[in-house]
Amino acid sequence: RNMTTILGIDIGKSKTGIARAQGKFTEPLTVIHEKNIEELVKKIKGIAKEVRAEKVIVGIPEGDIEIYAKEVAQKLENLGVSTILWDETLTTKDAQEKAIEAGIPQKRRKSFEDAFAAAVMLQSYLDSSRV
Repeated sequence: RNMTTILGIDIGKSKTGIARAQGKFTEPLTVIHEKNIEELVKKIKGIAKEVRAEKVIVGIPEGDIEIYAKEVAQKLENLGVSTILWDETLTTKDAQEKAIEAGIPQKRRKSFEDAFAAAVMLQSYLDSSRV
């Protein structure tokens, strides 16, 4: 049978990390550098379509970016993308630690840390839910 594909999104002010899960396996996918919310939503929808994601898990951070993240999720939902909000407090720190443990060079860690954060957030969603 085909495995379900789920996208995880870690939204930042200028960069958004994207990760993908198939079954219980999560991997960092890409980082989108986009400040314009409409363009960001279009790009996320395009990636979701490309990887045939059944749903998108949007990490909701604490603080001033929370409202922006919820707005992105709502706009995706409005475009017909099945979206779930997920608390992602601490995932960036967890992601940095996991990347260091995995021996990923610092330069790659820095450029890809948002995608790692998205992967950690998505993994926490998978681990906690009946996917």
